[in-house]
Amino acid sequence: MDLENSFEVAADRATAWRVLNDVERIAPCLPGAQLEEIDGDEYKGNVKVKVGPVTAQYKGKATFIEQNEAEGKVVIKGAGRDSRGAGNANALITATLHEIDANNTRVDVFTDLAITGKAAQFGRGVMADVSAKLMGQFAENLQEVLAEEQAGEPAADAAAAAPANGAAASSAAADTASSADTAASADSGPRKINMPEAEAVDLLDAAGGSVFKRALPVAGVLAVLVILRRLFRKG
Repeated sequence: MDLENSFEVAADRATAWRVLNDVERIAPCLPGAQLEEIDGDEYKGNVKVKVGPVTAQYKGKATFIEQNEAEGKVVIKGAGRDSRGAGNANALITATLHEIDANNTRVDVFTDLAITGKAAQFGRGVMADVSAKLMGQFAENLQEVLAEEQAGEPAADAAAAAPANGAAASSAAADTASSADTAASADSGPRKINMPEAEAVDLLDAAGGSVFKRALPVAGVLAVLVILRRLFRKG
C-alpha cells in the first residue's frame, strides 16, 4: 500500500537535511523504534507495535538507497520480521525536503509499504490514519532535535573564527582522530548502539476514530439483527 505524509519543521533546509540523514540522532524520534547496531551503511534495530493486548516486535534493518542533497531527496529501504514469525513488513521510503523560507522546511514522505500479520488487518484507510498520527509524533520529536542543533550553531561559528594557527592545529588533530576512529571502526566491525528500549506503539490507539468508523456499521447491523431476533421470538 502507498502512504503519503507531509510535515513542516522550523529549520532551514541545510540543517534539516543534516539531521534527517543522521540515523543515530533521529531513531529516538520514531515512535516504537530502537536502533541497536550500525554496520557500515546498514542500520539494524526493532520496532514494537501493539494491537490490543497483543504486542509484536519487528526486528530488521534499514539501508540508504539514495542521498541526493542537491535535490533534497533521501530514499531508504527497510525490512523487518516479527520476532515470533507471525508477519513481516517491507517499506521503501522516499523523503523530499522543500524550502518554505529561510527558517522553515517541508518534508514530503512517500512510503511504499507491504505488511503481513496482525497489523495487516487494518487495511489501507486505517493504516493511512495511523501513519499520519505517528508522522506527527515524529515531527514533534524531530523539532526538538533540530532546536538543539540550531542552538549549537553559535559555538560552531565561534570556533570557526579562531586564529588561523589554532584552526590549522585543530584541523590536523581532527583529521588524526578521524583516521583513528575509521581504523578502529574497521577493526571492530558492527557498532552497538546503547539506546533505551522503546515503548510499543498501540495501533488501536493510534487509529482512533478510524477503527470506530469502521466498527460502527458492523455494530449497527448487529443491533438490527438483535432487534429482529427479539421480534421473531415474540411472534
